Amino acid sequence: MSPSEAEESKPKPNIQDVGSGDTREKPIKLGGALVTMVEPHKGHEVAYNRWYERDHFYAGCQIGAWNLAGTRFVATRECKAKRYPVDSPICPDPTSGSYLAVYWILAGKFGEWIQWGTNQVNWLHENGRMFPHRDHVHTLMYKYRGEVHADPDGVPAELALDRRYPGLVLVIGELAEGVEDTQITEWVRSRPLPADQVVTFTPIPLLGNAPSDVPRDTAAGRFCHLYFVDGDPVEIWDEQFASLGDDLAATGLGTVLFASPFLATVAGTDTYTDQLW
Repeated sequence: MSPSEAEESKPKPNIQDVGSGDTREKPIKLGGALVTMVEPHKGHEVAYNRWYERDHFYAGCQIGAWNLAGTRFVATRECKAKRYPVDSPICPDPTSGSYLAVYWILAGKFGEWIQWGTNQVNWLHENGRMFPHRDHVHTLMYKYRGEVHADPDGVPAELALDRRYPGLVLVIGELAEGVEDTQITEWVRSRPLPADQVVTFTPIPLLGNAPSDVPRDTAAGRFCHLYFVDGDPVEIWDEQFASLGDDLAATGLGTVLFASPFLATVAGTDTYTDQLW
């Protein structure tokens, strides 16, 4: 028997027999997320993009313990044209909110990370490491609630940011009175999924000593859904996402307060900075 034949004749390992290598019961679990949507001032978009990805993306979040992953998205003028509702309390001006950053935090360490992140950003302010020519549109911490996949064996939520999906759809909504957030997740699960996966969250208020330039959003009874799209979400918007708000409202479970497509940024470049407005 040749060496190659001998190798092929060996029994193949089964993940169920590997002991500590068994990942069926997630050993690494997503606990929550920071979702931050920001608008650079016109004329400062390139400088903002470079500051964020070359300094703040890391100094403000990624260097912290228990930060699993992070990535950035951008809404071009074509993306913004698809947003609804136009009178959104999340983003009153639909032409703003150009950049979206999302960070994953390890389960069991979420509260500890929130405190670290607050202290870290305050330190960055004190040491001249922030960027004045931008406005926070929506910045909030969110607790992980669940995930729904088009493929039952799809990418786990914990890997969604590292998967580097080219598109994302952010949906923020409000639960109807008496409705639990799990009911919204089950509604999503009952429908054909318009994306590879959706990860669902509920909000957590910012700490009292969070930087003053971050608006306080104290509204209760909301949810946040991140739809990860393996393609350009603008191209499928009219067919897959345009009616989502009306469909949810028809169930009586809740209302969509903001829905928008985003494209993945191209790290190390100024791609899309000339397409924001």
